[in-house]
This record gives sequence, structure tokens and C-alpha cells, in this order.
Amino acid sequence: MHSTFKVLIFTAILLATSLDTVNIGAQIPQEEGLRKENEEWITKQQREQARQRNIERQEKLKKETDRLLELATELKQYVDRTNENTLSVDVVRKCEEIEKLAKDVKNRMKGT
Repeated sequence: MHSTFKVLIFTAILLATSLDTVNIGAQIPQEEGLRKENEEWITKQQREQARQRNIERQEKLKKETDRLLELATELKQYVDRTNENTLSVDVVRKCEEIEKLAKDVKNRMKGT
């Protein structure tokens, strides 16, 4: 009887172990599928973030170039009011502001 009981317990242990192995084997494809879905989702999110950054960059470029046009128009008006004997401090400041903004626009267009 002892021997039959041992065989029965051994068989139960073997059966339980083999069932666990089957379950683990079934989980691996599911885990791979989940991992692939997760990677696809991450890739999609990265693309969406890059697209959103490009939209924001374009909006900022538009605002900066509008401002650049405004500054250039103001500079033209200042220069038109001066003659060969006068150089306004405002003209110099306006030129510096235009130069800085133009450099920012150039760098933004490069994507830096």
C-alpha cells in the first residue's frame, strides 16, 4: 500500500509538472505578442510626439518670421527718418534684435 501511495504521489507530481510546462509554453507566444504590441504602441507614440514637435516648431517659425518682418519694416522706417549725419541708437538696437532673431530662425529651420 505504501508503494502504491508513493507511485500515486509521484504520478501526481509528474502530471502537475508537465501541466505547468505546457502552460509556460502557451504563455511564451502570448508574452511575445504583448511585447510586440507594446513596441508598436511605443513606436506609434514616438512618431506622434515627433509630429507634434514639428507642428510646434513650424508655428514658432511662423511667429518668429512674422516678427522678423515687423522688425525689418521698423528698421526701414528708422533709416528713412535719418540722414547721412545721424545714426540713431534705435537703429543699432533694431539691427541687433533682427540679427539675434534671424539666427534663432536659422537654427530652428536646421532643427537645432
